[in-house]
Amino acid sequence: MSCARNAILALMIVATPAQDAVAAPCIAPQRPFLPQSREDMRLYADLLRADFETYIAEVQTYFRCLDEERARAFVEAREVVEQYGQFQHALE
Repeated sequence: MSCARNAILALMIVATPAQDAVAAPCIAPQRPFLPQSREDMRLYADLLRADFETYIAEVQTYFRCLDEERARAFVEAREVVEQYGQFQHALE
């Protein structure tokens, strides 16, 4: 079996269903700042709490974006490998 056919088989096993999504960059949220001093933590507790809650919400969105991009890339790779197989077949 040729390398292209092996690659097609491998991608078909792990690839997810096709999506019409356009690739968009997944941007990781900025890690919240935590002061070293407990006094500063207490003084800015409301602001720090809000920053941490915002981070947690944004990191979940980031993870979903990564999952979607991974799925999109698998579909694209499968299509490219299939086209490569067609190309190789045409040369035989």
